[in-house]
Amino acid sequence: MTQKEIAEDIRQAVETLRRGGLILYPTDTVWGIGCDATNEEAVRRIFALKQRAETKAMLCLVDSANRLQRYVRRVPDVAWDLIEYAERPLTLILDGAVNLAPSLIAGDGSVGLRVTRETISHELCYRFQKAVVSTSANISGQPAAVIFSDIDPAVIAGVDYVMRSRQNDTKPARPSQIMRLKADGEFKVLRP
Repeated sequence: MTQKEIAEDIRQAVETLRRGGLILYPTDTVWGIGCDATNEEAVRRIFALKQRAETKAMLCLVDSANRLQRYVRRVPDVAWDLIEYAERPLTLILDGAVNLAPSLIAGDGSVGLRVTRETISHELCYRFQKAVVSTSANISGQPAAVIFSDIDPAVIAGVDYVMRSRQNDTKPARPSQIMRLKADGEFKVLRP
């Protein structure tokens, strides 16, 4: 795709998010289903599309480490270093979630957030200026969609906009690392 086509693709995806719609988009890991992370109705639509129990958490992508402060009461100091020096995508489970759709916040008040550096998802988050839900583009229990052609047709039919960017990529991706980070800086690796 040309830069102009990519820019138009991102613009249409952002418009869909602003209208409360669901998008299918490439992330810094696998293909994802996304929506405005502050829109409870849109988040519930993703749970329904994935046939996923609402007790199972979904994470959110943001465009910068500074944006974390909008969604977590207090970002532990060590988080900044972990994000800066991470060699691959890193999802942080942080306490004190705020300003998000209630069903994204775990029973203990935590939320999973990841700063994306991948070009398309980063630009999407930057232009949207809010957190974007990022959950694997699959029906719950099925394998994650590593490349676009892996995505179940029911998932494609269930979203409002399918991004064209990176649909032809065949480079294998893998899920992010996941760390649980407490307010006092104590952390535990949940997925290496």
